[in-house]
Amino acid sequence: MNAIYKSEAGRAAIQDRYRKLVSEWPVPAEHLRLPTREGDTFVLASGPVDAPPVILLHGSGANSSTWRGDIATWAQDFRVYAVDMVGEPGGSAESRPELGTDALALWLDDVLAGLGLSSAAFVGMSLGGWTALDYAIRRPDRVSKLALYCPGGIGKQKFGWIFKNLVDHLFSNHDLRRTAAIVTGLSPTDHAEILDDVSLTFTHFTPRTGKLPIFTDAQLSTLTMPVLVIVGADDRMFKSAETVARAERFIPHATTRILPDVGHAILGQTDAVHEFLRT
Repeated sequence: MNAIYKSEAGRAAIQDRYRKLVSEWPVPAEHLRLPTREGDTFVLASGPVDAPPVILLHGSGANSSTWRGDIATWAQDFRVYAVDMVGEPGGSAESRPELGTDALALWLDDVLAGLGLSSAAFVGMSLGGWTALDYAIRRPDRVSKLALYCPGGIGKQKFGWIFKNLVDHLFSNHDLRRTAAIVTGLSPTDHAEILDDVSLTFTHFTPRTGKLPIFTDAQLSTLTMPVLVIVGADDRMFKSAETVARAERFIPHATTRILPDVGHAILGQTDAVHEFLRT
């Protein structure tokens, strides 16, 4: 297994920042550590224990702090499990299941078993959206709804998808913060903390380097559960128009939204996803 951090000092810096963000979680949460075939998986569980379950899967180079702005609303009506993806800079094991195989689905089988769930609604972003789609295709009876932010696997990738490749492509001087703003579409003024976190992560973290497999028309057609797809019109990683077109054509019960002047980082959709999950 290749190391996901460039140095032990880098690992410590990222983990220190992550622990601080977890300590500032906006609502009460249980900290769960689930044994899986890929190693321990860290989960933040919030909301009423008897409420309908929702699984959150963040994107590449991220962790469950992605959902800080959403959790207070979603946890009102749901038992929300923010899962740290394995192989990413959070609290889970550093193993990286091979994409395009059943490895991630088997890992999620273990996660759901550890949570005592037979099925759940899934919310996924980017790589997490691809993972949720893959699981819904392989385990349709275990996924009641899918809400997807800028998901991989539907529309083609523009640069090979991973952030680090974009950094190298756009700037030879490795001005990570500036590049982070361009790639995410976030304002350096309005979203300074997020961009600082992205810059810290990609200074010390080595992301996946493979392309996300594209799901076939036939695979997408098997998704009979309600699916919400939200994309930014200016996404620099995925072809948003193609994502929407294929979702509308092949996913039987898809609802799509294209957000104008929005890049790969999608914010401000808390209420829209909450309503989708509730209805």
